[in-house]
Amino acid sequence: MKFFTRSLRTRIFFSMIFLVLGASILIAGVTIIQYKDEARAYQKDKLKRKEASIRASINYEIKNTTYPVDTEHIPLIFKDKIYELQNIHGTEINIYDLKGNLLKSSKATFFRDSLSTRMSKEALEGLENSQSNRFVQYHFGGEGGDYQSSYSYITDQYFKPLAILNLPHIEDDGFVDTQLKSFLSILGQVYIVMIIAAILLSYFLSKYITSSLKAVSEKILATRLDRKNKKIKLKDTSVEIRSLIKAYNSMIDELEESAVKLARSEREQAWREMAKQVAHEIKNPLTPMRLSVQSFERRFDPDDPDFKQKLKEFSSTLIQQIDTMSSIASAFSNFAKMPAQQNEELNVPKIVKLGLDIFNEDYIYFETERDEILAKFDRTQLIRVVTNLVKNAIQASEEKENPKIEVAVKTDGSNVVILVKDNGHGISEENKPRIFEPKFTTKSSGMGLGLGIIKTIIEAFQGSINFTSEEGEGTTFIVKFPKK
Repeated sequence: MKFFTRSLRTRIFFSMIFLVLGASILIAGVTIIQYKDEARAYQKDKLKRKEASIRASINYEIKNTTYPVDTEHIPLIFKDKIYELQNIHGTEINIYDLKGNLLKSSKATFFRDSLSTRMSKEALEGLENSQSNRFVQYHFGGEGGDYQSSYSYITDQYFKPLAILNLPHIEDDGFVDTQLKSFLSILGQVYIVMIIAAILLSYFLSKYITSSLKAVSEKILATRLDRKNKKIKLKDTSVEIRSLIKAYNSMIDELEESAVKLARSEREQAWREMAKQVAHEIKNPLTPMRLSVQSFERRFDPDDPDFKQKLKEFSSTLIQQIDTMSSIASAFSNFAKMPAQQNEELNVPKIVKLGLDIFNEDYIYFETERDEILAKFDRTQLIRVVTNLVKNAIQASEEKENPKIEVAVKTDGSNVVILVKDNGHGISEENKPRIFEPKFTTKSSGMGLGLGIIKTIIEAFQGSINFTSEEGEGTTFIVKFPKK
């Protein structure tokens, strides 16, 4: 069902509304049935009391009559008295003989059916079989509405049945219906207020219940292995939500511990790889140095007229190899010993322009979206990022007839964007995945640590670096980090 695929908040909201509506309908139905039953019981009791009062009057007349007390003289005994009883008690009165034939009625024609002068067979049999000598017949849906008729025996002073007393009692359906409609009107108003209150309560309650789940969900979605994750701290939550928060916070502790172990393992692996690379790079100049020394030793002759020239060449070779070793050591030192990060409020266009001032190439162009774009960054490291990217762009464009390097500073939402674009030889598809690897380089010299250092600096400030490149057309590096 689609209902169960909806959000928890929606399901809670509609479930509470349906529950209130269902309960309201059920209560209204039960109330109406109960009201009608009580009204019917009241009318039945009212009829019984009226019957008892009339029977008392009838017994009094029978006791004091001058006519013989038998069935044949019943019409004479109640000739005028029946009308008096009708006026006193406000109800029609019929008297039948023991076989169900009409003897006397307070109305000229029989009540409700002027053509009938006999009791119904059902009423006659019901009275004969009744242990209480009384029978009540219910009539539903007649012209006058629903009503009850009571039948009981009229007896002499010796309790011998003389006739059958019938009280066709018409219920006051107009009064009952009016009372019921009035009651339902009040009940409906109460239910409307309850439903409105239930809708408001359902809305805020569902929002309150799901707000904690939403906070937990947002924290889980924001969880990253490569940075420190904050624990969830929520007050006044349910037991279930507290258990979920506790499980999440425990997961964060385990994640941080795993991240530390992973970082340590990766760092150790990186240092091992770096050590191999440094050893390999140092061995490269040592071999020609060794060969040069051995060659000089074999050919050493103080009396040789070209001795000074050969010594100068030998010294130049050694100095060149020593410089190579020194540059390797400097590059490794720079990568291994990053300067302490300083969070300074910088005007990025100004610092980028300052970094470009060290270059003399006239084909470097700079543009900025605005003169002032503020961000939190380390001044020295931002200059280092810019100079490294521009230096790489210069080297990539050396063989171009008309080299061109464009440096731009822009904004993208909440980020500062620095673009460094060249029209150099570009990056091949096979080299693109490895471009930020610490020991990867496409140059004939150097260790390839520049882009690795840049990536480390930028990510330390919650930024990112990417590039687009087309071989033979050029490369564009895109640096993004949060602005202030």
